[in-house]
Amino acid sequence: MTSEEKTHVRDRILEEIAKTKILVQTYRELTKPIAPENAIGRISRMDAINNKTVNESALKKEELKLKNLQVAISKMDDADFGVCIGCKHPIPLGRILLLPQAITCVNCAR
Repeated sequence: MTSEEKTHVRDRILEEIAKTKILVQTYRELTKPIAPENAIGRISRMDAINNKTVNESALKKEELKLKNLQVAISKMDDADFGVCIGCKHPIPLGRILLLPQAITCVNCAR
């Protein structure tokens, strides 16, 4: 990977980290406990609890993505950055730009 490509990837990772941090904060707000004193009705409360569960799942996914992006940015200068951990072949630049946290090529990810 050339230094220009690495710079492009670094910028992409930083951009993705910023977006993911915003999503994590949003999901944290959406997963706050539902106060029992809110008179929203039984059906509405059940719907709110269901939505909270869905948002908690999304929060966990985004927190994991953020962690993986932070690991990726810390390993940018490693010699094996951009190399698939499965087959040891270079991960295509397009895949890295789409999924900056990717550590495998498409074939090994299957």
